[in-house]
Amino acid sequence: MTRGGFGKVAVLFGGASAEREISIMSGSGVLKALRSKGVDAHAFDPSERDLADLKREGYARCFIALHGRGGEDGALQGALEYLSIPYTGSGVLGSALALDKERAKLVWKACGLPTPEYEMLDGDRLEGVARRLGLPLIVKPVKEGSSIGVTKVRAAADLDEAYTLAVNYDKAVMAEKCVEGPEYTASVVDDKPLPLIRIDAPEGNYDYKNKYFTDDTKYVCPCGLPAPKEESIKALALESFKVLGCASWGRIDLMLDATGVPWLLEVNTAPGMTGHSLVPMAAKAVGISYEELCVKILEGAHVG
Repeated sequence: MTRGGFGKVAVLFGGASAEREISIMSGSGVLKALRSKGVDAHAFDPSERDLADLKREGYARCFIALHGRGGEDGALQGALEYLSIPYTGSGVLGSALALDKERAKLVWKACGLPTPEYEMLDGDRLEGVARRLGLPLIVKPVKEGSSIGVTKVRAAADLDEAYTLAVNYDKAVMAEKCVEGPEYTASVVDDKPLPLIRIDAPEGNYDYKNKYFTDDTKYVCPCGLPAPKEESIKALALESFKVLGCASWGRIDLMLDATGVPWLLEVNTAPGMTGHSLVPMAAKAVGISYEELCVKILEGAHVG
């Protein structure tokens, strides 16, 4: 008997983005979890299959475990809506806005929400950026995740190298004022915030390696903040999620400065679901197992 009347479920993972490796790790975990709960779940890699096969082969809904462009930017969501197949996570607009860090910031600033100052970079005109924003800076591709192509720049002379790295992944590159302080992440499931997690990465560098391939990064939950402070940050995170048009589940990354003021960094609309991933950790803190979390996310699948 199929769990929850879900029908035939496609777990979409792999893809062609720079985050393919992580997507395969996420999707493999989700696939195993759903099957363990009796869901008729199957692997589906959109970089190797025609999306129209989903309709032809009778898939009733999709669990999106694709990260980055082609999975998290609204394009896939639009295709699934055309096919009238329910999918997990945010819709077209929320997905597109959240992946585009510049446009997400424009919306947040228009809504009066705190996010670090930034400038879009032009490789021919990097002079003055460090002076205007101050050092250190974070230089990153606008439409990538998993800290791919990201550099923490401590000296103006290093801007060229940081830009060259970032532009390999996206022609749009941003320099963002670096917030010096602890990093937190707020997970959202069923449009409700879960407990915050504080991230203690080696030398404060939560990069690609320290996210997925080391046990040196420490994740602290409960996060150690006073309850009123944590609740206010969770409320801010949820607001930042909703004003972008995001829904169902996701993750908001932010930092606290030396005075305790929170600054929004980005929203992930198809967060990682690997053994090092943060949404499963936050869910576990409130008694939701990885397998139960996958089913709960799948229950929220929708069209539009």
